Amino acid sequence: MRRYFLFTILAVLWIAGAAPASPSLHTDTNWDIRPSLKFDALCLLNALSNDPFYLTYYQADFDHFNPLFTPQERSAFQDLKKIIKDEGGGIISANLSLYFSVIDDETLDQMIQTARDSAKMRAALMQTSYWDADAWARYERARPTLIAALTALQRVGFPAYWETKVRPSIEKRIKELAPALPKYNIVPAIENVLGKPLPSNRITVYLLNYSEPHGIRITGTRFLTHVSYPFSIVLHNAIHEMMHPPYDLKDPAIRHAVDQLAAEPMLRDKIEHHDKSFGYNDGPGYVEEDCVQALEEVISEQFGAGHDARAYWKAQDGGMHILAAAIYMQYSEAVKKNPAPSFPTWLVQAVNAGNLQGQQLAVTLQHFFADSAPAPK
Repeated sequence: MRRYFLFTILAVLWIAGAAPASPSLHTDTNWDIRPSLKFDALCLLNALSNDPFYLTYYQADFDHFNPLFTPQERSAFQDLKKIIKDEGGGIISANLSLYFSVIDDETLDQMIQTARDSAKMRAALMQTSYWDADAWARYERARPTLIAALTALQRVGFPAYWETKVRPSIEKRIKELAPALPKYNIVPAIENVLGKPLPSNRITVYLLNYSEPHGIRITGTRFLTHVSYPFSIVLHNAIHEMMHPPYDLKDPAIRHAVDQLAAEPMLRDKIEHHDKSFGYNDGPGYVEEDCVQALEEVISEQFGAGHDARAYWKAQDGGMHILAAAIYMQYSEAVKKNPAPSFPTWLVQAVNAGNLQGQQLAVTLQHFFADSAPAPK
């Protein structure tokens, strides 16, 4: 979940009396780009909580809405931040958008009803790879304040405001972006790296007004991005978000590799000492994000859309993503082989060989970030 750049489930259907067919890799990519009041409302909660990190982007929106709320309503927005971000280490917009993506709500009235009775949401979320009992318990704690916050948005007329002040600019931007996206057949490239098919070759892009500075993955082959982002960032977001998660953490070999990386002192320092507003505040979350960032760059370069990778990782999120730089440098060489290893297979081998830890990690990073080293294309 990040600016430039932060969840899928693959269902295998069994036919009675017959062996299940192996899912096939896709050959093309279908693009769908659209606005969403639901996700814009959830993203706006970041700023309405009076969080200085988001007021950098949305001070004017805060100044418009905040005087319309009662003191109790203002407290509800702030309590959301306390529970989800301050205590839980999460991001309000990302956490709630993920949860609400498993249901079909589109209006604030529907969202308020779901917040009042979240049984259907819970059942749907449990069928995904994103179910986490502790995270759900935190949502339950936040639910009364969420109801109050959504009700406040309804009371002050946010839906009408969004339709008249926000949606027209999003629709205009959609018309600008839509013609170029079909030129990028990214699904087969992503599947080749992951070593498995995505659940769909249809990528749905929700273009929002209040999601900055993040790109946010939700369930299915869908993600949230910001209306102001140039085409290159929207493309990077699409590549990036389709790969969360890039491996099956239930696989013991993968779990062991992730745990080894999360305990590596150089990486541990980045996890523990960065601006918590960026997210990635635990070991598994940091490792997953950096794996995906590295793969994003590898695939983007295949389409001639790569970054200046060294400059990018020096600056991105305060320079915390050093693991991404190391993985990118090493996996870029691996994919030149024929056949190239899938990323999950390669990651286990790289960790077991010590290539991403200790002295080897330090040497890789020293070479990558050295001023004398050629900048990756």
